[in-house]
Amino acid sequence: MKPSSFEYHRPTTPEEAAELLTRFGDDAKVIAGGQSLMPMLNLRLAAFEHLIDIARLTELSGITQDSGSVSVGATTNQATIGRSATIRRAVPLLSKATPLIGHFPIRTRGTIGGSVAHADAAAEYPAVALTLDAELEALSASGRRTIQAAEFFTGIWSTALRDDEILTRITFPVWEGRIGHAIAEFSRRKGDFAMAGACVAVKVDENARVEKCNIGLFGLGPVPMRATATERSLVGCSIDALEVREIGHAAVSDLRSVPADLHGSAAYRTRVGATMVARALTSALEEAIDD
Repeated sequence: MKPSSFEYHRPTTPEEAAELLTRFGDDAKVIAGGQSLMPMLNLRLAAFEHLIDIARLTELSGITQDSGSVSVGATTNQATIGRSATIRRAVPLLSKATPLIGHFPIRTRGTIGGSVAHADAAAEYPAVALTLDAELEALSASGRRTIQAAEFFTGIWSTALRDDEILTRITFPVWEGRIGHAIAEFSRRKGDFAMAGACVAVKVDENARVEKCNIGLFGLGPVPMRATATERSLVGCSIDALEVREIGHAAVSDLRSVPADLHGSAAYRTRVGATMVARALTSALEEAIDD
């Protein structure tokens, strides 16, 4: 299959890209790596009269660390993120999630902004952004604004980005102290989207009690989600007293829109999700203790 015909645009600045998006409205779509968009175009699941290529806009690429945060340009490809010593040191959850995305050729083209903006509920990067309370910068012809990750994912393949906005940058807070990060997922084959997965970031104090714990779930609903009630219940608990299997079940106990398809029922995915939470939490706690 081949996509329907379209007019190709390659702006030289982010502002020009935003202006083109405003000019063409619903008839236009932004493309960077194309690993999500091109299959949809080729299968004619989507069609646009104008494609606006932002892949070569250097202002939208790169990794920078400031006091307390790391900022990643939206067109930074996933392979670059996987190789980055800054990401590995300061945002380890993002580094650990990267090898789980597709296969290496996909990661050399796929971008972090494309993954997050595509908002697939079974994808790793949206879940990481949500788990770590990332901030997302959007650009339109009228200016820039910041969107909290908790408010960004609004439904199946939909986000809080307006039709005239481009995702330009994602900023992650840097956790310090005795911390641990882990991601666990189950898929039918290596490189497939996860049937169920969990991200965990945890911080423990000097008395080996949980000071902070963020738990993200993916593949278990129309959007990536946080197990906020379970997170709150763990704060102040001694890590020696934690029953990770029970915590895993508690984290998925309130899910109401778990998908079901030929790969597994909703009940099956929920059970797998509980196991993924338990595995990720175990690994994160072990890392925090060793820190």
